[in-house]
Amino acid sequence: MQMKEYEFWFVVGSQFLYGPEVLEIVASRAKEMADTMNKSGVLPCKVVYKVTAKTPEEISNVVKEANYQDKCAGLITWMHTFSPSKMWIDGLSKLQKPYCHFATQYNREIPNDEIDMDFMNLNQAAHGDREHGFIAARLRMPRKVIMGYWQDEDVLKRLGDWMRSAVAAAFSRSLKVMRFGDNMRNVAVTEGDKVGAQMQLGWQVNTWPVGELVEEIGKVTEEEVDALMQEYAERYTMATDNLDAVRYQAKEEIAMKKMLDREGCKAFSNTFEDLYGMEQLPGLASQRLMEQGYGYGGEGDWKVAAMTAVIKAMTEGMTGGSAFMEDYTYNLQKGAEYSLGAHMLEVCPSVAAERPRIEVHPLGIGGKADPARLVFEGHPGKACVVSLVDMGGRLRMICQDIEAVKPILPMPNLPVARVMWRAMPDLRTGAECWILAGGAHHTVLTYDATPEMLKDWARIMDIEFVHITKDTTPASLEQELFLNDLAWKLK
Repeated sequence: MQMKEYEFWFVVGSQFLYGPEVLEIVASRAKEMADTMNKSGVLPCKVVYKVTAKTPEEISNVVKEANYQDKCAGLITWMHTFSPSKMWIDGLSKLQKPYCHFATQYNREIPNDEIDMDFMNLNQAAHGDREHGFIAARLRMPRKVIMGYWQDEDVLKRLGDWMRSAVAAAFSRSLKVMRFGDNMRNVAVTEGDKVGAQMQLGWQVNTWPVGELVEEIGKVTEEEVDALMQEYAERYTMATDNLDAVRYQAKEEIAMKKMLDREGCKAFSNTFEDLYGMEQLPGLASQRLMEQGYGYGGEGDWKVAAMTAVIKAMTEGMTGGSAFMEDYTYNLQKGAEYSLGAHMLEVCPSVAAERPRIEVHPLGIGGKADPARLVFEGHPGKACVVSLVDMGGRLRMICQDIEAVKPILPMPNLPVARVMWRAMPDLRTGAECWILAGGAHHTVLTYDATPEMLKDWARIMDIEFVHITKDTTPASLEQELFLNDLAWKLK
């Protein structure tokens, strides 16, 4: 499903104490609020007013309906009046969808001349939401709490970002990852518990033989390749005379896409150590598939492949870009300390500053023919890099704030896509913190997904979240990691 096909159910809390007239007003206002929020243009998904819940049965019924409705990506609750929270225990205990408590009120201001006891009885969100918040806290429920006026753009932006995290959770729970071959030999961080990942995140991670891909490549017609070459010419600058190498990448792209779509997979991994029967390591082909929304992981790294796909689903329709990335080397000159991120071939062109170039160069590893790839610089801007690691018994997401810059050097002999950035709080401290947390060398670099969106996704999926910011120090992070270890062992 695409982002716009999902909806979020707006459930408003009240009770019979205030009489039928008040309940009619509450329902009318709730519909008005949903309609107004939908017309704002800020939210990526539709808000659907479902019910003004006045009894435990109404609450439980709407929760059960939401649980089994695929297009419902989550619940948004608000207490217009006072809704006794014991009514919510059974329903919230059954809830299997993401849950946002929207603490707002219908009126922006206190009306000086109109405020009387009738007004007070009708407009009780200030303490109704506190009662509702208590029961969720008592139930230890993972939830998003957003407080603010329902017509303010910044408030709706936060609600929309949470919606994106919830949609990414729905996407995650049905995600299939296709592995062409196994992991690169003797690498630790690309390993992980696939059964545990499926139990926790929903990812189905399985292997398809490289030989099957080779057979599929052999079935690609010259007409299919010609059509794709025309698309390459329209989208990129052809900076090579070796068109045979480019055409082979087109065959790889077509064949991999056919296999991915046939099996319902939205992410894939491969490794240069298992290319038996192939002429080139997929470079341009992998970049192109990422540009279309598929996740990718090099050296068999299925976790980063899946995270790339999840973040691309989360940021659908946004324009900054997200890409598979790897920290490659540093510039350690005082006052100009930067990370240079790249990979052998596979960085998504969604992050390119200018029109990418198709080039063909020797690879130096893998023992195959020179592969075609897209070469470009990433664009400047605030971003973050994200790593998901298996800590043994639990998953940890590590997010670091960065500031991408135009590369300070032209690097004319570097034949790969590259992004240069300033890590927060600075390169040395940030790298120390990343290493302390066990962050992988493979990441997803995203200009679109904010740390808050990623934290919301981690909360929904019930995994640990570590955020390295401009204020993080190694000492504070060590303390946080120590406490996290204790807390997660008790879960």
